[in-house]
Amino acid sequence: MVTTFYPPYSFGGDAVFVRRLSLELADRGHRVDVIHNVDAYRSLGGRDSVAAPQEHPNVRVHAIRSRAGFLSPLAMQQTGGHAFGSSQLRVLLDGDFDVIHFHNVSLMGAPEVLTYGRALKLYTMHEYWLVCPMHVLYRNGCEPCERRTCFTCTLAHRRPPQLWRYTSKLDSAIRHVDTFLALSSFSREAHRSRGFAGNIELLPPFVPRALAAPSNAAQPAPYFLFAGRLEKIKGPHTLIPHFSGATGSELWIAGSGSQEKELRRLAAGHSRIRFLGHVDEPRLSELFRQALAVVIPSLCYEVFPLVLLEAFRQRTPVLVRRIGGLTEVAESSGGGLAYSSDEELRAAIATMEDSAARARMGDRGFAAFEEHWTPEAHLERYFAIISERGRPR
Repeated sequence: MVTTFYPPYSFGGDAVFVRRLSLELADRGHRVDVIHNVDAYRSLGGRDSVAAPQEHPNVRVHAIRSRAGFLSPLAMQQTGGHAFGSSQLRVLLDGDFDVIHFHNVSLMGAPEVLTYGRALKLYTMHEYWLVCPMHVLYRNGCEPCERRTCFTCTLAHRRPPQLWRYTSKLDSAIRHVDTFLALSSFSREAHRSRGFAGNIELLPPFVPRALAAPSNAAQPAPYFLFAGRLEKIKGPHTLIPHFSGATGSELWIAGSGSQEKELRRLAAGHSRIRFLGHVDEPRLSELFRQALAVVIPSLCYEVFPLVLLEAFRQRTPVLVRRIGGLTEVAESSGGGLAYSSDEELRAAIATMEDSAARARMGDRGFAAFEEHWTPEAHLERYFAIISERGRPR
């Protein structure tokens, strides 16, 4: 597994997914090496205060570090390769592996890193880095990207332009990858429509089955749950006006991020809005189980946020903005409602406050989870793709 971020040096769902996949493979007797970049995590403001999780005996974790510190990921971002520490990564990937699986590798020397190693190669498209310098297809930090203006968009995001993107470097590198794995049909089509020429297979993500609910858990006041990074593109600020009255269900916000202070300011004086900060996994699982619904108000083209599946495995329905891969999952499963306007969101909130409607959607979401998004379902297709692509190089 080659990935920029890996717990505890991580920010979001891609790193959580990599660890879960590694553990599932390890439980089945496979040996897994995970290679990640500590310098990249620190350069983006990550803190080292969280203890590393205990790893499976079959999982070895290799943390890439350079004496150059933050200059190392900056050089990777600018050159599309490794300026510092490349020998360590090359040696690791030249090992005797059956499969090299790339994930979010934007600050692991990509695209050059895709050429390293001799094993069969997979690449999971957790975001849109292959077709978007900013990863998220959110143009100028203002709107979903429908028209490519990558150079000015990069400047608007206050990032240095990547001049290598205007060469053939990426096109040459992707030829070294046997299969790219799209988490949603929307993501696959978004890449194809923007000229991506790699071989793409659809492989949705998974989450582990839910732990048993504690028998003595008290039922709190009715609440809707937002769980994720508190950033503008995730849209938590759009929910606050809908829970600013004196009566009705509450809004609970779990997570942290750069928008937290602004959100707290917007919610000041509103007793129905509660901020929970960072929540560990056992407590978060219980929050999903007890919520009326999980709300995902993202303003950008989400690929396939894991919170959808975290909700479904607890028989909790979802409310999602009608954009990107969110609509595809919520509506095809029958496990939630999609909205396009404030009026539709208000109507959806009212629907979820009806226990019968909520139970029907929760049951449908759980049934879809059992069929499509368990570890067993994911790994069956995962190994089929590996088999279809033939023997390793």
